[in-house]
Amino acid sequence: MLMKAIRWPIGQLILLLNFIFSPRSPKRAAEEQAIIDAKTQILSLYQLPSCPFCVKVRRTMKREGLKVELRNISGKNNFQEELIREGGKRKVPCLRIEKADGQVEWLYESNDVVRHLQGLTNAA
Repeated sequence: MLMKAIRWPIGQLILLLNFIFSPRSPKRAAEEQAIIDAKTQILSLYQLPSCPFCVKVRRTMKREGLKVELRNISGKNNFQEELIREGGKRKVPCLRIEKADGQVEWLYESNDVVRHLQGLTNAA
């Protein structure tokens, strides 16, 4: 109970600061953005809104101009169960990557997720 009482205001502060200091998305030619958007269609980010590591990943997405489906594991949805069942653990952020051969890769560490996302725009 005490941890929840501490986490809530800290989470709200994180969200407020993220809103105030939100990075800008880059301006790209429509063709270049379409190529990047095609690369991100195979991605889903399992996350919690006020998790500082999730905020870090979302800020990278915004800074890189990436459109990745966000799956909030709290609330009335099945994303938490899906993450545990398919990914193996309840830990966020987690990037789900669908491979061309049908396999799915799960990246759990925020630094690994950020590196992967930055690689999408560097290769464009």
